[in-house]
Amino acid sequence: MTVALQPRTRWWDGILAMADLAGSGTGVSPAGRSPGSTGSPTPTSPDRPDADLAGLEPGDQLAELTRRHADAVYRVALSVTRDHDLAEDVAQDALLKAWQALPSFRGDSPLKNWLLRITHNTAISALRRRRDVHVDPHDLPEDSPSAHRHAEESVETAVEARVSIDAFQEALGRLDDLSRSVVVLREVEGLSYDEISEVLGVPLPTVKTRLLRARRLLATALEGWKP
Repeated sequence: MTVALQPRTRWWDGILAMADLAGSGTGVSPAGRSPGSTGSPTPTSPDRPDADLAGLEPGDQLAELTRRHADAVYRVALSVTRDHDLAEDVAQDALLKAWQALPSFRGDSPLKNWLLRITHNTAISALRRRRDVHVDPHDLPEDSPSAHRHAEESVETAVEARVSIDAFQEALGRLDDLSRSVVVLREVEGLSYDEISEVLGVPLPTVKTRLLRARRLLATALEGWKP
C-alpha cells in the first residue's frame, strides 16, 4: 500500500483544546500535578531540548508537547498501523499518555525517544485490539491503493529528486512492521541505532539487520534511492 507520512487532518486540534482546558483550571491535568501549578521554565540545551517543559503549567506542557512532536508521533503510529484514522487516534492517545506521565519521566533518554516508545507501544496495542474485533479481512489495514500525494520535507531529503515520493511511500508499505518502523525512525526522524533499539525495544543487532535489509529492498524497488 502507499504509506503517506503526512496527516490528512489537523487531528491535534483536539489535544490543543484539552490543553486550553488544562490551563483554565477545569481539572484536566497530568498525574501528580494540579491544574494551577506554576513554575519557572527551565532553560533548554542541545542535550535536553525539552527540559523547559518541566517548568510549564500543565496546559502549556500539553500544548508544547503536541506542537513539538505531533508530526513525529503520527509518523511512528502510521508506520505501525498503516491506517490513517487509527494512526491519528493512536497519536492522540500517545501524546495524552506521555503528558500524564511527565512527572514520572526520569530523563534517562531524550523526551522525544521516550514519547516515540510510548507511541509505538500504543500503536501495537491498538492494532491488536482492532484485529481482535474485526474478523473481516477487508476491515483490516491491509495493502490497498491510496491517492495521497503529500510527504514531509524530511522524506524528500532521503529520496533523490528523480524518485517520486509516492513510489517511496508505496515501497515503504511493502516492508514488514518492524522494518518499516526502523526505516521511519532512522531515515525520517534521524534517530541513532541505539535510540531506535530503545524506542522499539529490540536488540541493536536486530535494528542494524532490519535497516540493512530494508535499504536493500528499497534500493531494488526504487531505482536511484540512496539512504
